[in-house]
Order: sequence, then C-alpha cells, then structure tokens
Amino acid sequence: MTAGLLTAEWTKIRSVRSTIWSLLAFVIVAIGFSALIATVIASTWNNPGNHPNHVTLLTDPTAVLFGAGFGLGQLAICVLGVIVMSSEYSTGAIRASLLAVPRRIPMLAAKSVVFALLDLVVSAITVFAVFFITTAILRSHVSITISQPGIARACIGGVLYLTVLGLFALAVGGLIRHTAGAIATVIALVLVIPPLITLIPGTIANHVHGYLPTVAGQLVAQSSQQPADVLSPWQGFGVFCLWTLVLLVACGWLLKQRDA
Repeated sequence: MTAGLLTAEWTKIRSVRSTIWSLLAFVIVAIGFSALIATVIASTWNNPGNHPNHVTLLTDPTAVLFGAGFGLGQLAICVLGVIVMSSEYSTGAIRASLLAVPRRIPMLAAKSVVFALLDLVVSAITVFAVFFITTAILRSHVSITISQPGIARACIGGVLYLTVLGLFALAVGGLIRHTAGAIATVIALVLVIPPLITLIPGTIANHVHGYLPTVAGQLVAQSSQQPADVLSPWQGFGVFCLWTLVLLVACGWLLKQRDA
C-alpha cells in the first residue's frame, strides 16, 4: 500500500458528491437532534411528573447526550460507508481501478484506511461538538464535565464506534456490491434486527442481542456499564471490531474471486 494508492483513493472518495452530503447529514442530524433533545429536557426540567431522562443524566449522561441524535446520524455514516465501496461497481469505475491496481487487496486496504481516517476526523469533531453543546444547554440543571469518571472514555469510544461502523458498512457494500441492497442490509443490522431479538424470551436471546455488532459496539460510548449489559464497554467494542474484521476479510476474499 503506497502513498500514491492512498492519494488515488482519497481523490475518488472526495470527488463523489454523495460523500459531502452524507457527512453533512451526519453532522447536522447528530448535533441538531442532540441539541434539540437537550433543549426540551432543560425547558421541562421543573415540570411536575416523572422525568426518566433526569435520572439517566445522573447515572449515564452519555445515554441522553448521544441518544437519538447519534441514533439517526449514524445512518448517514452507514450510507456513506456503503457508497464508498458500492459506487465503483454501480458506475463501472471498479474496472479502471483494478486495471490501475491489479493487486486487489492493497486497493481495498487503501480505501479502508482513507475512509477510516476521514470518518475518524468528522466523528471526533461531531462527538465533542455534541458533548459541549448539550452540556452547555443543561448546565443550569446538571453539571456534566469531561473529567467525570467514564465521560472522556465514552466520548472517545463514540468516535471509535462511528469509525468502525463506517468500515462495517464499507465491508457490507463490498460483499453485496449493490448500493440499495447493501444500505438496506446495514440498516437492518443496525436498527431492525436488535429490537426484534429482544422480543425473544429467555436468557439466550439476551446474550445473542448483546453480541450483535452495533449493540456490542455502542457499549464503549456509555459512561457506565448497565446491569443488563452482557459485555463491558471495551469487550463490546472488541466484538464489534471482530465482526468488522471478519466482514472485511470476506470482502477481500470475494474481491479476488469475483469478476469486476
């Protein structure tokens, strides 16, 4: 994997218009929804009645700060990860790429590295922006600082989770090679299958749910471990990385076996 190959992959990624739109959608949705939720919580803080979010802010602040905003925003990362890989197949550009770089594994490695670095930078900016904006909104009611136990790790974990999520989606895009089908598959794995697993009674279903890719991966973005968690934060992130690695290896193997 040479500097020229990395430069070529960076040129391909930034020249696709959907890259900019997907990243903008992620930043706007993540920051916008998180700020909106924090504003609603702050404005209703003194209202009578039960407020479960108030209790959660004290026990696991990041569950609220990184809640719905990232739940929706991560979909843009999933879409972008798929498009980075599948768009070359849909446009036929993959043939030119493989003519220029006959060794297919280095091409996949370069694409993964460039996309991971881009994802990492944008995710870091977004995660810390969400944290400081939402904590500023809630400051008059509850004090949440980066120095509190588990908060810094959760913020860094959120960045790492979103970075690996992008690679997870990229691998699915390479396996399926069809943009719409790959996006539907990733969204099903992230949003649809986990809630369905929880409907199955028994402790086995709870363990299956705990080892699902994104369910395990999201644990590292929690400031504290919850009683229902099957894995610790870093164990969960390790499971998510293992899922992603297996998919990337399968993607590389099929890339070598299949015609462009």
